[in-house]
Amino acid sequence: MSRATSSAKKTERGTPASAESTGKSGMVMIKSAFDKESDDEVIIKDQKSPRPKDAATLILIRRDAEKPRVLMGKRSGGHVFMPDKYVFPGGRVDPDDGRAVSWCELRPDVEAKLRISARRQPRAFALTAIRETFEETGLLVARPAEMPASAPKGWDRFHELDAAPHLSPLTFIGRAVTPPYRPRRFDARFFMADAEEALIDERPPVDGAELSDLQWVTLKDAHDLDLPSVTRFMLDEIEARLKAKDYKEGPPFLRWTRSGHSTERL
Repeated sequence: MSRATSSAKKTERGTPASAESTGKSGMVMIKSAFDKESDDEVIIKDQKSPRPKDAATLILIRRDAEKPRVLMGKRSGGHVFMPDKYVFPGGRVDPDDGRAVSWCELRPDVEAKLRISARRQPRAFALTAIRETFEETGLLVARPAEMPASAPKGWDRFHELDAAPHLSPLTFIGRAVTPPYRPRRFDARFFMADAEEALIDERPPVDGAELSDLQWVTLKDAHDLDLPSVTRFMLDEIEARLKAKDYKEGPPFLRWTRSGHSTERL
């Protein structure tokens, strides 16, 4: 993986736990956001580590109750990667995702952050998050539109439903590369979006083969679920963004380096 550009702000590496704190010197320290090795199956340490695959995740937020709620579901116990864990909808980037027709494009600030140390066009990550959310929950982050007759691979249902992916509500809130000791590795971009603004209608989420027990949960209740550590970290990032009137911090970039866990702000 290529190094982050000079626009990424480095913070303390290899500290234990999963949030930010400020030391006596005023330095921002990021506690480790990666899972413990006991969280799921571990590969043999002297085995060649798999190359991370690009992926994207979408965190939908509802604000129609007293407290904000996020959509989460439980992964199947048969999965090699994070079995039985509660996660946000998301998955691997497909080659044709970047070719999908959309209702609008990403906001310029979002696109600029996504370009940092990326080999793909920024819109591909957002479109992956939208496609995977539909496949795993049945929810459409889209707007009604007359779609072309032909569709890129994986986008047939959007065209059949005359639903054009709605990119502008998505905010890029973080990036995480799975450490090398995992059986599956992903270079995942995390997005958040207001459900009322992003969704095409008010249909309820539907359980599928990838995610079950789909539910809208408060941030507090989400922390009580069986979560991967990186998911817990992103929940804290969401809470910070929701509380702040004018959030200034860039998206955290979590990865593994030769000196250990590293977190930078993009």
